[in-house]
Amino acid sequence: MADAHAAELVMFERAGCVWCQAFNREIAPVYDKTEEGQRAPLRRLDINEPLPKDLAFIDVERWTPLFVLVDNGREIGRIRGYPGDDNFWGLLGGLIRKLDPGTSPEHAELGQRPLPSGG
Repeated sequence: MADAHAAELVMFERAGCVWCQAFNREIAPVYDKTEEGQRAPLRRLDINEPLPKDLAFIDVERWTPLFVLVDNGREIGRIRGYPGDDNFWGLLGGLIRKLDPGTSPEHAELGQRPLPSGG
């Protein structure tokens, strides 16, 4: 059985980042209470520190915040910057859907489920 917390949302941040501060005010207090937070717990990293060995596969950009959804040692997708709470949840929802078996990446990108076959 797969680990319930195999997926993580890795947040790269830096001191003084105003968009990181906005995320911290608007999203961070509730993130772990949401379905998304349960599915992909938030893991925070300072962008100026070396990557932990388990995340060495991530190509880190200098943009902060940078959110990278990872699952079982692979990158699922990323959100560059913090686009405000409504846009963040929509973008994250699209990434989270890529974790669901039976959802093709094309449909996940569009935020849609595949249509049932037949009928």
